Amino acid sequence: MEKKMKWLDWAKEIQALAQAGLAYTKDEFDKERFIRLREISCEMVAEYAETDFLKVKQLFADESGYQTPKVDVRAVIFKDGGLLLVQEKADGKWALPGGWADIGLTPKEIAVKEAFEETGFKVEAKRLLAVMDKKRHNHPPSAYHVYKMFIACDIVGGKAAAGTETKNVDFFSLENLPELSEARNTYEQIAFLFQETNASHPVYCD
Repeated sequence: MEKKMKWLDWAKEIQALAQAGLAYTKDEFDKERFIRLREISCEMVAEYAETDFLKVKQLFADESGYQTPKVDVRAVIFKDGGLLLVQEKADGKWALPGGWADIGLTPKEIAVKEAFEETGFKVEAKRLLAVMDKKRHNHPPSAYHVYKMFIACDIVGGKAAAGTETKNVDFFSLENLPELSEARNTYEQIAFLFQETNASHPVYCD
């Protein structure tokens, strides 16, 4: 699988180089070349993924400025030995509450915000457990380079309630996990988090 998906790594690298070139070049001819490189990267993804070119362009190459990894923040909330998961409306599978980092908020503030919006629980963010590079942890292929931040949180109020993007909320033991939304979190990551409840453990970082 890794070898077969090498084209996606190449396409993402071409896209990133082209975007950086567009951000810094002052030469109009170079700008045309970088625009064409972005188009080639989109054509590669559209061809191999059998997806509409314009849809790929909007998703994959519609940003400006120097390209950096996206940040995905996940709230890790345990209660009575169970881990809080939400059932995503998007695919019907289960994930840690969380999502893309918002401009203007700290990682802890994002964890608190996402936990309340998706689960109904008010939480206090306590400490960073891990920063993982998504491409190193057996997720399905992604058009983005993503860093995932896992933040331990304690429940301080509220009650279980689904949000606009979730349809169910529940606690699960490691032995009784539901079907996971592996684009968001893998079984290996969940197993890792069950081991990281000890505050003396160092932060994991890829």
